[in-house]
Amino acid sequence: MERKIIHVDMDAFFAAVEQRDNPKLKGKPVIVGGRSDRGVVATCSYEARKYGVHSAMPTFIAKQKCPNGIFLPTRHKRYKEVSREIFEIFYELTDLVEPLSIDEAYLDVTEVKENALDIAWHIKREVMKRSGLTISVGISYNKFLAKLASDWNKPNGIKIITQNMVPDILRPLSISKVYGIGKKSANKLNKIGIFTIDDLMKLPKQYLIDFFGKYGIEIYDRIRGIDTREVKPSREIKSIGRETTLKEDTMDREILKKFLLDFSKDISGSLNKRNLSAKTITIKIKTSSFETHTKSKTILQYTDSAEEIFHVALDILNQIEIGEGIRLIGLTTSNFSDSELEQLTFFNYIAFNYMHNII
Repeated sequence: MERKIIHVDMDAFFAAVEQRDNPKLKGKPVIVGGRSDRGVVATCSYEARKYGVHSAMPTFIAKQKCPNGIFLPTRHKRYKEVSREIFEIFYELTDLVEPLSIDEAYLDVTEVKENALDIAWHIKREVMKRSGLTISVGISYNKFLAKLASDWNKPNGIKIITQNMVPDILRPLSISKVYGIGKKSANKLNKIGIFTIDDLMKLPKQYLIDFFGKYGIEIYDRIRGIDTREVKPSREIKSIGRETTLKEDTMDREILKKFLLDFSKDISGSLNKRNLSAKTITIKIKTSSFETHTKSKTILQYTDSAEEIFHVALDILNQIEIGEGIRLIGLTTSNFSDSELEQLTFFNYIAFNYMHNII
């Protein structure tokens, strides 16, 4: 039986919630995130996107591009409330719901009697009826194509990709649309003249294996419409971390150490709550010139100790050469083990990496 996979993506979710809660904001360029010049855009309305504003953009650049923008702080508690209302609609249809984030999910509706397109329209109508928000929906026989389809006609779009449409529908698309190809890989491929999926399809399988490593086979299959990944009702916790944007750029290691100490204590608490221990500790920094650098260390024994996490973090920090001001610092733990069973298993619920911006 051919699978029926649906990918749902809430349109400009944070900004849409703000516009719904305050009708005076409808039709206006709403930008949600850090409001100071050192903040970062979390998301923005489609009215703001017309000015070139996008998520992860520094706030000071967003203000330059959209001087008439309405800048609002994030209200995570409110967004979670609305998200739960919408996810209830998904769970009314199937238990096979895989949340990707607060505003995005896969649904496997293979066992639901109605056809996938009717189910998708039902979801869109119910989301609008109960929340007043629009949602974009992609439908296909695998996860890669369903996610690709949901982005096709945004906002408030719906798109179905069937087997007989593949691979022709994929050929003209940018390689950046392929799940598993990040910016760095895309840039490297661009340098050798590979810009579209059609270009990528002309490369031999062995070349992709050499280029991407073990993921090369997945990339080779994916662009040909093959993706065997199942919709998993729960998500693995792959990392737990904290990061913050500093009020002022700094090269003072003592200031950075204080943040790492706070992060270590916070992360230790999260690990204990989840009964997890970590073996890999990673420090992330972003410089004044917006270059991001990460450095990791894997220790011999699993730990959930704030003291040990901090000790390893200091060791990593001391190995990092600081040549310019630091505007962001983060600490992440990964490579988990169950603290009681001491084996590589994960608890089954959604993990969010919390970001604390000082604004």
